[in-house]
Amino acid sequence: MANLFSDIWEMEDLRKRVLFTLGMIGVYRLGIFIPSPGIDRIVLGQWFAQQSNTMFGLYNMFSGGALQQFSVFTLGQMPYVTASIIMQLLAEMMPALKRIKDEGQAGRNRITQYTRYFTIVIACVQSFAMATSMEQMRVGTNNVVLFPGWGFRLLAMLTMASGSCFMMWLGEQIVERGVGNGTSVLIAAGIVARMPEGLAQLVKLMSLGELNLLEVSVLLMFMFGVVFAIVFIERGQRRIPLQYAKRVLGRKVYEG
Repeated sequence: MANLFSDIWEMEDLRKRVLFTLGMIGVYRLGIFIPSPGIDRIVLGQWFAQQSNTMFGLYNMFSGGALQQFSVFTLGQMPYVTASIIMQLLAEMMPALKRIKDEGQAGRNRITQYTRYFTIVIACVQSFAMATSMEQMRVGTNNVVLFPGWGFRLLAMLTMASGSCFMMWLGEQIVERGVGNGTSVLIAAGIVARMPEGLAQLVKLMSLGELNLLEVSVLLMFMFGVVFAIVFIERGQRRIPLQYAKRVLGRKVYEG
């Protein structure tokens, strides 16, 4: 491992790419703590404390804590991922898009551009729905939204859609100038950032007696099995035998 890091540092191009990727992750994590306007963050934190074991808690984990902060990056990469999946399906189902896709690099660039436009549409719809839902959230007599109404909805939609577009741009910059798939890197960074809090909650549950050592061991084994299966499938290969005809290369003759 030490040799690996030393090799990365000695290769100038790879070093620049790694540092650029880390810088983009730092920008992403910084944006997580920039809140959208119009929200009482104290009441929102109390509401999420009550919803920690629901789907809201799961989405909050995938967003790296952005949902709990109601930050400008609340939507994260989800609109871009959704738009990419839909465009890939439409490119196989619609003849017009399939012809564009088969045009080579120019066609793929057009599909990418359509995906960006579609991302903006999805981000606007999701942010408006989220802002409307936020207006219904309250803890006791305290509302999460300070001033409900169309002003808050439009402002939240503009803020979160812009944050989602910026996240899309960050991911593309990592692909071009960094290391790995930008979308996957940012999603993984958000999940990893929540791991210390998850471990702290696990220790707290063990100290309170709600979880015993056997249950924790089974949970860790299950997590290890999932990670192992993902890596195994990702790194898997299927070797296909190829048959060549008799060939002559220079003065050498290669049998088929």
